Amino acid sequence: MTSHPTVGVEEEFLLIDSQSGEPIARNKQVAASAAEHGVDLQLELTSCQVETTTDVTATSSALRSELSRLRRTAAEAAAANGAQLLAVALPPTVPHKFPVTPTARYRRIAHRFGMIAHEQGICGCHVHVAVPDRDAAIHVSNWLRPWLHVLLALTANSAIYRNTDSGYASFRSVLWSRWPSSGPPPHFDSVAQYDSAVAMLERAGVALDDGMIYWDVRPSANFPTVEVRVSDVPATVAETVLLATLIRAGAMTALRGYDEGESVPCLADSQIRAAHWKAAHDGLEGDGIDLLGDQAPVPVRDLLGRFVETVRPALMALDDYEMVRGELARVVAEGNGAIRQRRAWRKRNEIADVIGELAAAVTSD
Repeated sequence: MTSHPTVGVEEEFLLIDSQSGEPIARNKQVAASAAEHGVDLQLELTSCQVETTTDVTATSSALRSELSRLRRTAAEAAAANGAQLLAVALPPTVPHKFPVTPTARYRRIAHRFGMIAHEQGICGCHVHVAVPDRDAAIHVSNWLRPWLHVLLALTANSAIYRNTDSGYASFRSVLWSRWPSSGPPPHFDSVAQYDSAVAMLERAGVALDDGMIYWDVRPSANFPTVEVRVSDVPATVAETVLLATLIRAGAMTALRGYDEGESVPCLADSQIRAAHWKAAHDGLEGDGIDLLGDQAPVPVRDLLGRFVETVRPALMALDDYEMVRGELARVVAEGNGAIRQRRAWRKRNEIADVIGELAAAVTSD
């Protein structure tokens, strides 16, 4: 590709009662209020969630502006309806189950998948990067597989759940793995092999449609993009911009290799799953697994540094290298969402402190 691929981001948010801190079923009302201000919020599976979708953007600064605008409007719409918007991957405190948004498709999902569907409130971030065709999307997916766990650790934002420390930096990814079509995808040798795998899942009822292919990276079912879904919704706009820029640079690096006929190593699914579990558990403060090296534990921060240097030519082409280095240093110094949650929780073991920290971060830069 001669031009830089564009990028777009979908962010899922939680709606809570500002008094009790529990999820509140008001996504339709919040979406209606946001629409009055020109923002189209999507309704998610459970009625305590909304999703924003950025325009297609060509620069990280344009993406930052879009994300800030959407978060601000969504937060104001939530407040206008007696709710509070949080950028958090799991509710810090929850009722027994959440009501499902009453659309025909979501009712079908709830009927088929039972409590997995009802125990949601799970909020992720989906980054779309433009690709020339589906063959290229498969190549980019394969190239990103060994790095997905590093991006998960970077954005982990679901440590506190059900009024306690879950023991994981990203407990969202643990709960999300219960869906049979979720998690890191297999390595695919062709589009035909990918389509065959998806068709098998749908024939078996494991997924009801293409939209339920929840793999952490996949060719988008609706857009000419590769979609990366591995991340918790980041706590701040700056962290989402950092994530999206790293994914975009990774896709550009993979596309350059695709054009040059480079092959991608086919790592065992067991290795990938182990790396994802460890990233979900340890987060940014612990070790990851060096999947492209000797499979040894390596500090996640070192793996992030390796990834940045691997995609450095792409970041330089985007004029984002210094921004990424600066933002990464800031996240390491100040902590990502999971670290912020635990820091707030350890003050008094009070959920109110965690919610206060998250509420302050959602519209911050």
